Amino acid sequence: LLPAVASAQTAATAYPTKPVRLMVGANAGGGTDIVARMLADKFADQMKGTFLVENKPGASNTIAADLTAKASPDGHTLLVATNTGQAIAPHLLKLSFDPIKDLTPIGLVVSVPNVLVVGPGVQAASVKELIAAMKARPGAFRYASSGVGSTQHIAGEAFDAATGVKGMHVPYKGSAQAHLDIISGSVEMMFDTTSSAMGQIRGGKFRPLAVTSARRSAELPDVPTMIEAGGLKGFDMTTWYAVYVTAGTPPEIVARLQAELAKAVALPDVQARLRGLGGEPGGMSVAEFAAFNAREYERFGRLIRDAGIRPE
Repeated sequence: LLPAVASAQTAATAYPTKPVRLMVGANAGGGTDIVARMLADKFADQMKGTFLVENKPGASNTIAADLTAKASPDGHTLLVATNTGQAIAPHLLKLSFDPIKDLTPIGLVVSVPNVLVVGPGVQAASVKELIAAMKARPGAFRYASSGVGSTQHIAGEAFDAATGVKGMHVPYKGSAQAHLDIISGSVEMMFDTTSSAMGQIRGGKFRPLAVTSARRSAELPDVPTMIEAGGLKGFDMTTWYAVYVTAGTPPEIVARLQAELAKAVALPDVQARLRGLGGEPGGMSVAEFAAFNAREYERFGRLIRDAGIRPE
């Protein structure tokens, strides 16, 4: 038994033995990419290895998840994912992997609220004014998302259902191009993640009308919640970012990654950066996050069925 324990510990200590790929299911510059690059830097410092971010956008963030699920189970392929790929897309797309069984959770990094933003060409200064404008001009308002089945898309559908308006969904492969089109006026609005939208909000290019979380964001203290702004109850839409590894990875490497992630997320500069994105840094144990992950999978499945969302 002792030699086996020793060799397991040696494997964890020796890890990584080659460059580690951090797979990201969205374009460079978006929220997931920002989080992944920050983690790659910290992991490289902490584990004295090479950690490379690989962007594989498309299919509602599931291309990156698919590659991770099918990678060699040795801990050298990690997935930095959001609930888009892990809890929403599986109910909309036919996947060739099981996001619950084929990926092992390493831990939660941060949860960020989505924020309803409008471009400079939209006159509405509040959610109530926006709803009135949308009712006055049915079908004239377009809302961007970072893809079919993203939290931005689901939030838009939930908004339509709760208010009786009908916006036109315009999916993109990530937030960066959507931002350009909102600023130019090609689309009017977006339920973007605060992590992605904060730069444009601070730069005065986006006007935030409401956050879609149960309470206000510390980074946007003057922006009301959906309940405060429009009386829309139960409108809780946050995007969470988490790290996964290929299922079947040796438990000692999984444990090492869990410990290193917890260490990285606890660093004061990482905490400050995550809060700067409008987020709440993750404070769950691995077991709590695994249970939360399963609950979110069920919750979004219900939301999608109730809203009658179909793949486009």
